[in-house]
Amino acid sequence: MKLQDLDIIITAPPAPGWGGRYWILVKLTTDTGITGWGECYASSVGPQAMEHVIHDLFERYFAGENPENIERLFRRCYSSGFTQRPDLTVMGAFSGLEIACWDILGKDRDRPVWALLGGMMNERIRAYTYLYPQPQHEIDSFWTSPQMAAEAASAYVDQGYTAVKFDPAGPYTMRGGHQPAMSDITQSVAFCRAIRDAVGDRADLLFGTHGQFTTAGAIRLGQAIEPYLPLWFEEPVPPDNLLEYQEVARAVRIPIATGERLCTRAEFASVLRSGGAKILQPALGRAGGIWEMRKLSALAQSFNAEMAPHLYAGPIEWAANIQLGVSIPNLLIAETIETPFHAGLIKSSIRVEGGFVTAPTAPGLGIEVDEDLARAHPYEDDGLHLQMQDAPCDYVNGNSFAGGAPPKKS
Repeated sequence: MKLQDLDIIITAPPAPGWGGRYWILVKLTTDTGITGWGECYASSVGPQAMEHVIHDLFERYFAGENPENIERLFRRCYSSGFTQRPDLTVMGAFSGLEIACWDILGKDRDRPVWALLGGMMNERIRAYTYLYPQPQHEIDSFWTSPQMAAEAASAYVDQGYTAVKFDPAGPYTMRGGHQPAMSDITQSVAFCRAIRDAVGDRADLLFGTHGQFTTAGAIRLGQAIEPYLPLWFEEPVPPDNLLEYQEVARAVRIPIATGERLCTRAEFASVLRSGGAKILQPALGRAGGIWEMRKLSALAQSFNAEMAPHLYAGPIEWAANIQLGVSIPNLLIAETIETPFHAGLIKSSIRVEGGFVTAPTAPGLGIEVDEDLARAHPYEDDGLHLQMQDAPCDYVNGNSFAGGAPPKKS
């Protein structure tokens, strides 16, 4: 069996676009007629440029290769151009192709991917969701309203979710780490208080920051929200300051989580060795694919760390997260996004029910992709999947974060 053909679909979720502005889906076909699907979570270059990168990697390293040779394919791409180090764009392209190879292998053997990774460890996966506006909420006001956040949290907990995530401490600027405005700290405390009051002990609070603060700023914010016992303090400092995580971990009594912007075991290993984070959040469509993150899970066990796969993308990456999660002993929880488009794209072949995902039993990734639906929603804009703002923190008027891909005003 050899890899023969590659097709790429760039599909855009309808407004309000939860999951980013577009998703890069890859479809591989073997000379035996088996197709496999993957998703590239890469947003540092535009989608058209990314298409060229994916084609280059496929033609250079994948075409004509047996999809079983995952380790060889990884080493080729990881070492491409005499580099042998993490490269966000190359690994983003590789990850989607690698996920598609696993889909092919599972279908060829008539087994789910988890069965090829060591078998079933977890019959079901605990899931969490971001807090998104409910039908009665005005979308622009939602991001700065503790009361609306509490209402959304209650609604999700009533659906069965046992953890909810929120990130009220913007502004998410490209200028790097900054000190939070006092208004951002006050708002963060208000969100934690309102949500904790609403859900009590029925759910964990997951506090996100997207790496926006200096070490001292992260400590100030983290200590302010400690009384509400969040399960984690996510990415408190920028991802290019991996050793600073340990300083935050020493000063804040909340578990530190990180990983959505890290790439391969090499970067995660630095965080583990320093003791900076005990909850790892790899994005499988960026970090090196299923096999590399299976190895990370084993490495994390040696540091008594847990895995919580990240998702701000489409349902194919989510399916890969679920397959990994079923197979590993140190799974904490997995992120999920529920929209009609997410569900429709995989024909609801994997679902969240009562806050959990049952281990898929269908071959490969366990999904059926609606290719026509994906092609019917082409991406026709010029923004990246996610973007940070140029403007600095506003210490006078406060800040509001509507996500890294906020809907355009009509």
